[in-house]
Amino acid sequence: MGFIINVLSTPAILVGIMAMLGLALQKKPLEDIVKGTVKTIIGFLVLSAGASFLLSGSLNDFGVLFNYAFGMQGVVPNNEAIVSLGLMDFATDTAYIMCIGMVANIIIARFSRWNYIFLTGHHTLYMACMLAVILTVGNLSGLQLWLSGGMILGVIMVVSPAICQPTMRKIVKTDELAFGHFGGFGYWFSAQIGKVFTSKKTTEDVNFPKRISFLRDTSVAIGLTMVIFFFIVTMIAVVFKDGMLDPTIAAFFQGETEIHWAVWAIIRGLNFAGGVYIILSGVRLIIGEIVPAFKGIAEKIVPNAKPALDCPVVFPYAPNAVLIGFLVSFLGGIVGLFILGFIDSSMFSVALILPGVIPHFFCGATAGVFANAEGGLKGCIVGSFLHGMLITFLPAICMPVMGALNFANCTFSDADFSLAGIIMGWIAQFINGGGLMVVCVIIFLLPIVLSAILPKKKQVKN
Repeated sequence: MGFIINVLSTPAILVGIMAMLGLALQKKPLEDIVKGTVKTIIGFLVLSAGASFLLSGSLNDFGVLFNYAFGMQGVVPNNEAIVSLGLMDFATDTAYIMCIGMVANIIIARFSRWNYIFLTGHHTLYMACMLAVILTVGNLSGLQLWLSGGMILGVIMVVSPAICQPTMRKIVKTDELAFGHFGGFGYWFSAQIGKVFTSKKTTEDVNFPKRISFLRDTSVAIGLTMVIFFFIVTMIAVVFKDGMLDPTIAAFFQGETEIHWAVWAIIRGLNFAGGVYIILSGVRLIIGEIVPAFKGIAEKIVPNAKPALDCPVVFPYAPNAVLIGFLVSFLGGIVGLFILGFIDSSMFSVALILPGVIPHFFCGATAGVFANAEGGLKGCIVGSFLHGMLITFLPAICMPVMGALNFANCTFSDADFSLAGIIMGWIAQFINGGGLMVVCVIIFLLPIVLSAILPKKKQVKN
């Protein structure tokens, strides 16, 4: 079981297996199967390395500095943190729900018009863990819990890509690729906002003066922007705070050799740009292999199947929107925090959700790309800002469910986790045991039944 969990929760191996299966079903030569499989796995490993580089080199440090500099205390939503807590008590349940959920995904994709295969393995693991935790509120355990959680997981794995697909089609200019990241509701939301606040100019049409034309290079623009961010926040934390420097912050500038805080800020800002560059390199490698390989699955198992891939897959299509989306979403998170603070002090008790740099980068950047595709520059700015507020308010609403299960200091960050937690947690409070499992069966069958009874939409040629 441990080996299976490791395979299914490792995106690189999972997608490599899917690529190998697709190439094998097309009866490709052995050398092509090996090459495609290995390059796909390497692409995901490169992507993961870039994400890890961001986490260890810049994002976590920036979050700690920001909280210290502005004296804020609250909850920073973090998927990895809460899943690590959940797996202490729900590891076996999570594994079974994950396996059943992937099978349910294939069944729904095969027998409904939502033909999306969700390939972001770590998010599948996270959602399985959350469902294992939430459904215990409804007194489900053992086989009932595994089947119920697996069916709901399978539905979420097709619904999330489905609501993103109309905009995804505009971004990548094809209907052969889907979006698989459990922030789907947030990206759909930002895209709808983009439709309302439209402008003819897109983020990629911004013309910089020749003197600053170097900003059109994504790595340079992101690097300089993050250097400025790090410099300002670090300066506030080190120079303008009264009293002795907190040991946690002081440790940032002490290693084998002590480093000045200004030099540290510059290096950390450029580290951020390096991490993004690594991520984009991995994405390009994956896309070059997974889409052709997936034709085998589309032809043999699920007709017209679409691979749903992680959020960095859209970053190369609108690099300016990535940067704008991150910064504006983070600003929305700060505004949302102040609104929650006002509600908490003058109305009723509510969790204070601090703006986490990690969700606001990955989710905010993606929201920016989606809003830009629908509304251009203005849509990107407004859509990303409201998205930042959305992923602040949703975790706050979801917190009572987590608190009831002794996860009061942690919650999920991305929109789909919070939304699923709120809905399923609410249902589980009123319907228990076998009744709750019946509800899960109905939800699982719903996309298949709707596909059978609703008229088919005319195919739009790209």
